[in-house]
Amino acid sequence: MMQMKEYKEVPQDAPQDDTVVRQPQSTGGVPANGADNWMSIPVGMPNCPQGLEYLTALDQLLVSQKIEKLELLTGFESKNRFKVKNSLGQNVYYAYEESDCCTRNLLGRSRPFEMKILDNFQNEVLHLRRPFRCEILCCFPSCMNAVEVSAPPGQVIGTVEQVCTFLRPKFNIRNSFGDIVLRIEGPLCPCKCFSDTNFKVLSANNEEIGKISKQWSGLGRELFTDADYFSVSFPLNLDVRMKALMFAALFLIDVVYYEQ
Repeated sequence: MMQMKEYKEVPQDAPQDDTVVRQPQSTGGVPANGADNWMSIPVGMPNCPQGLEYLTALDQLLVSQKIEKLELLTGFESKNRFKVKNSLGQNVYYAYEESDCCTRNLLGRSRPFEMKILDNFQNEVLHLRRPFRCEILCCFPSCMNAVEVSAPPGQVIGTVEQVCTFLRPKFNIRNSFGDIVLRIEGPLCPCKCFSDTNFKVLSANNEEIGKISKQWSGLGRELFTDADYFSVSFPLNLDVRMKALMFAALFLIDVVYYEQ
């Protein structure tokens, strides 16, 4: 069995002379999307995958799923799309699902999909791959829900894997070597009404170092759509790859527990 390793905290502050702030702008003929509302991009950060520089300066991300009008009218599941902001309401990323209509509507929560996370320059900075998982055989190792995370795309930085339990929802976060670096524990009832639902993120020492929250979005939105609000919080000085893996875990939790 893999041994759980301690999560890494690393200094995120680069020397003053080596750090500049780059403002979003048009590149390669592609206009920036709402440049005034986008967070400035810290650069000059050593050992940071390109596009994840945002995360070095953040301890929280707010994620809102877009309501699909066609889905409301027809009942057919559409591709999920998300806006990702910081605590000041500035845009950080845009995420969207890549899957086909048949698998979304026939397989539902079990469907395979790719999730692409883009920055303001339309660059894909994070890629999630979720294979098909059979819910009937949910406790077989090969059938447990999981997502593989790459940053940049093609370079795997780790995985998020569901643990077979009959009480609290649990997930393991593994690094690129397969070592368990963080754990996630949810509440006994992950579907609460009129209140937020919190999934605790724990270190190797069983210390709570962050959380992933599914936020109550109002009765109408909860009953008639699967467009949800989430947030993820983590230590400011946590290794940027660990932050990215916690962020990725949010999307797996969404599809496992909150897809209608």
